[in-house]
Amino acid sequence: MTLIAILMGTLSAGIGSVWLAALLSFGILSRYTQHMLSLAAGALLATAFMHLLPEAFESQASAHDLFMTLLVGLIFFFLLDKAELWHHGHEHHHGIPSPTTTAHAEHAGHAHGHSHVPQPGTWAVLTGDSVHCFGDGVLIASAFMADMRLGVIASLAVLAHEVPHHMGDLMVLKSSPNNRRTAVLKVSLAGAVTALGGLLGFWLVDQLRDYLPYFLVVASSSFVYVALADLIPQLQKRLTARETAAQIAWLLAGILLVTQVSGLAHAH
Repeated sequence: MTLIAILMGTLSAGIGSVWLAALLSFGILSRYTQHMLSLAAGALLATAFMHLLPEAFESQASAHDLFMTLLVGLIFFFLLDKAELWHHGHEHHHGIPSPTTTAHAEHAGHAHGHSHVPQPGTWAVLTGDSVHCFGDGVLIASAFMADMRLGVIASLAVLAHEVPHHMGDLMVLKSSPNNRRTAVLKVSLAGAVTALGGLLGFWLVDQLRDYLPYFLVVASSSFVYVALADLIPQLQKRLTARETAAQIAWLLAGILLVTQVSGLAHAH
């Protein structure tokens, strides 16, 4: 039963996020990109601080060790980001922005739409994406192993934070309007790797059940890092009072969404 839930959760998060990203990048929802970023940031922070971390701290593991894991996790994801940015700097020296920088800019797609993306760069994006999705799968599996409710929340949180990431990938891969379908297909295949991570996670966590609290803390550190380093900086720009209010409302909606899903999952 848990394995089926893990597979469903990882596939929904892995492939669902790509399709949602495609809708936001190319579809009628493109004008709501900023709202999605706020919603994702709120959902990630709520998942980490209201669910994953409390679950980890309720275990027998020492608080000192768990906080140390959180700190190491944040630094690790920071270094991973550095490596990715450095790598993209080399791959896309023709002025094509990296996924992180394009994630929120629909107009960037038009600005760079004419640039030809060389094949190696395309594969670099897809390889990076696959590795990232594999890690997400392991994190979702860890959450499901701890508690079914946590698994559902983690799957939704992963889905939310992967959307802006995949939007950036689609922008990089789409060198012409005709390539949109191919770009979506390629990124969907990378997203499907999340399920492989889920399978390995199911086997790993079963073998290392005592380390489950640490897996949960690592998941938290990834969510907190993505929210604070990736999403929120994109929202930190001079806006009108009305736009700022909308941002805050969507951020709170993300937090509320996670809380509501948690309540529903708990009821069942």
